[in-house]
Amino acid sequence: MSPEKRVVLSWENIDKLIHQMLPQFRREFTAMVMITRGGIIPGGMLAEAMGLTHILTAAVDFPFEQANQKQKFMAWPEFIQFPVEENLRGRSVLIVDDVWGSGRTITAVKNRVSAAGGFPETCVLHFNPYRNLFGTARPDYFADVIDAYVVYPWEIDRGQDLALLGKSM
Repeated sequence: MSPEKRVVLSWENIDKLIHQMLPQFRREFTAMVMITRGGIIPGGMLAEAMGLTHILTAAVDFPFEQANQKQKFMAWPEFIQFPVEENLRGRSVLIVDDVWGSGRTITAVKNRVSAAGGFPETCVLHFNPYRNLFGTARPDYFADVIDAYVVYPWEIDRGQDLALLGKSM
């Protein structure tokens, strides 16, 4: 992915993506796990639209010290924050993030929800099949397929987008 290939979205774009996703859900969910940080805003919007009140968060990091780029994808996830098993067991859980790039974070969360006795399905605003590390695996629900870096409206003028867009604070 080249640094020139990026898409900057507006709040109106996000609202359309959320409304496009809602009719896709094949079942009712009794819990939601929002992946920090990217899944918090779309997760909150979906939770409100779906009337979900059992909202949880997961924070995952993939630490690596090696200089070799290939080795960084071999790192085991470190769960900085994760719901207790009792809050997941027996529940249909919608796991929400902003984008499925490599798929490592959302897959790690899905596997841990499953191990806790939950019934997880994954949901993202954008699916990037060109960066996916999991073969034919894909999110259960997504609003759009993309092959660019996405700058979401909640990231604009907040730091990360400034470096990408060549601005300084």
